[in-house]
Amino acid sequence: MKIDKNISIKPYNTFGIDCLASYFCELSSLTDLQELIASDLFKKEKHLILGRGSNVLFTKDFEGIVIHNSIKGIVIDAEEEDYIHLRVNSGELWHDLVMYCVRHQWGGVENLSLIPGTVGAAPIQNIGAYGVEVKDVIEKVEVIDLHNGHTRVLSKEECKFGYRESVFKHEREKNFFISSVTLTLTKKNHRFTTSYGALNSTLNQMNHGVQTLQAISEAVIKIRTEKLPDHQAMGNAGSFFKNPEISESLFQKIKEQYPSIPFYPAANQQVKVPAGWLIEQCGWKGKRIGDAGVHAHQALVLINYGHASGEEIFSLSKKISVSVKEKFSITLTPEVNIF
Repeated sequence: MKIDKNISIKPYNTFGIDCLASYFCELSSLTDLQELIASDLFKKEKHLILGRGSNVLFTKDFEGIVIHNSIKGIVIDAEEEDYIHLRVNSGELWHDLVMYCVRHQWGGVENLSLIPGTVGAAPIQNIGAYGVEVKDVIEKVEVIDLHNGHTRVLSKEECKFGYRESVFKHEREKNFFISSVTLTLTKKNHRFTTSYGALNSTLNQMNHGVQTLQAISEAVIKIRTEKLPDHQAMGNAGSFFKNPEISESLFQKIKEQYPSIPFYPAANQQVKVPAGWLIEQCGWKGKRIGDAGVHAHQALVLINYGHASGEEIFSLSKKISVSVKEKFSITLTPEVNIF
């Protein structure tokens, strides 16, 4: 396994931020990981595991080891009449996996088409879109403890999934390297979820309402392509903020002034409000400060128009948060991990 020094990580983050990693290595096998864990360098340097870098913002050079996960492989763990259990190594690209499942007519992840990032990142964030979250199909997650190299298997319950939340964001579990994720997918009698957002209307326009795995996937891809910019053309990390969940009383107070406010019911008598709508009401949609800006078609997406630094994008995000707090008494929480 090769470890390089002072490497630009611009190719490894979708914001396209040109920062340096003190050390950089690429993992192509679990043997590589065990070798790295045993090294003196790993024991004395802090580390960051990076997949596609689609949910990170670097505001400065990373003084430590950036570990790029390229461990790939998809195998059938078990198969029944109605279900298939698929074990996927963490370095696989998530969208490639979704396309693989749709081609094989395995249902459960079609709503999660075109989400960037790797399979290993999916449970950390509990990625979700159009009424579906990855927790809905996860059976178990295999991890390696970076303190000692020991392997452990976490059940779905042990992962403690929530809205863009999991056990892997907690302090102790941040030292887990996710090596594989096992999904339980349907082989027949698929349960389609098409009522969320613009999905149903897009399906009607494209396929006259016909619901198949491929039709749903194609509709999601169409929506995301039209709404979200290609990071290769404009650096971005997708949704920068989580959609906030607020109390019913605060929601009713806002609704008195904004009767058309979009919302979705959430757990514990909370109401989920689209962060993009809040940001747009504060006048940020399409705004640009230097090379940092807010996307003209989706206010939830912050953009690097070419040469913005991570600090400039982070500064913009803080200005947006302050204005939303002042106008709506709502605190926005970044979905993106900031370093």
